[in-house]
Amino acid sequence: MSNHTASPVDASGKTRLRQSLERAKDRKGPSLGQWLALPGYTLARTIAPLGEDWVLIDCEHGNIDDHNMYLQIGAISSSGVSPIVRVPASEPWMIKRALDAGAHAIMVPMCETKEQAEQIVQSAKYPSQHYPDAFRGTGAMFAPAAFNLSGRDYLLKANDNVMICVQIESRKAVENVKEIASVEGIDMLFIGPNDLASSLGYVAFDHATMPEVQEATQKILDATLEAAAQKYKQGFHFVNCGADIVALTTSMSTEIQKTKELTKQTERNRPLEARYAEYRAMGLESIICHIAVSQGDFFTSVNSSGRMIAVALGSFSENK
Repeated sequence: MSNHTASPVDASGKTRLRQSLERAKDRKGPSLGQWLALPGYTLARTIAPLGEDWVLIDCEHGNIDDHNMYLQIGAISSSGVSPIVRVPASEPWMIKRALDAGAHAIMVPMCETKEQAEQIVQSAKYPSQHYPDAFRGTGAMFAPAAFNLSGRDYLLKANDNVMICVQIESRKAVENVKEIASVEGIDMLFIGPNDLASSLGYVAFDHATMPEVQEATQKILDATLEAAAQKYKQGFHFVNCGADIVALTTSMSTEIQKTKELTKQTERNRPLEARYAEYRAMGLESIICHIAVSQGDFFTSVNSSGRMIAVALGSFSENK
C-alpha cells in the first residue's frame, strides 16, 4: 500500500469524478470506479490507487457507519480519487453528513418524484442566488481537505463541485423520470436494476432477461439524454468495475479451490510409505493395526474393535 498523497482535483478545481464524466461525455472512455461495502481506512487506501476515477462508499447496504465513512473519504481523496457516498436514504441530515465529511458526490437511493429530487438538491446545496431555497449548513470542517481547498474557497465552489446522483429503481420513479431528470442540480441518474425489477413484479436478479425491465431502463436513458445539455449516443458512462466484498469472496474462494486441488495432486504424487510414516507421526498408529487395503489416496484398515478406519490426506474418520 502506497503512502503517496495525490490530489483529487486538477489545477482548475475539477474533481477526478467530474473530469472522468466529461471524458465519458466526449466518448473518450467511461468513468470507472469501485464499490466499497466493508469498513476500514486501510481497505479504502488499498483499493483507491488501483486506477479508477472514483470509489463509492455504500452506507445504504454496506457495513459502513458514520465513523468509517469519514475515515474512508479521507483515504480515497488522499489517493487522488473521488469519494462518492451512497447515503441510506434522502433524509437531509444524511446528505449533510456525507458532504461535510468531504464526499465529491452523493448517491441517493429510491428517488421517485420531482419534489423529492428538488428536496435532495436543496439539502446538498448552500443557499445562493442560484439555489435560494437550499439549506445546507456552512459548518463543514473536514470537507475542504478532500478538495484541497481552504474553508472559504470550499464554500464558494461546493455548489459547482459537488455532484448529485439519484437512483431510479421503482415503477413510480420510471413514470416520473423525465421530471426528475429535469430538476436543476441533479447531475446523474443511476439505474437500480434489481429493485426496479422487483418493483415491476420480477425476481430482482433476473432483470437482464425481462423485456419490461429493459424497456424501463431505456426510458430512463432516454429521459437522461433528453435532459442533458449536450446529447450524445446512448451508452452507460458511469461504470462500476466491482465491489470489495464480491472481489474478496470470489478471489479467496478461487484461491482456496486452487490450493485444495494442488494439495490433492501433491499428495497423490507422494510415495505410499512416506504418507503412512506421516500418519504414524500424527499418532494414528494407535488406532491403525495394519493396512489391509491401499487404494488411491485412502488407507483402509481394521482396528482391534473391528471398525473400519479410512485415512485420506492426513485426516481420518471411523465408519461403524
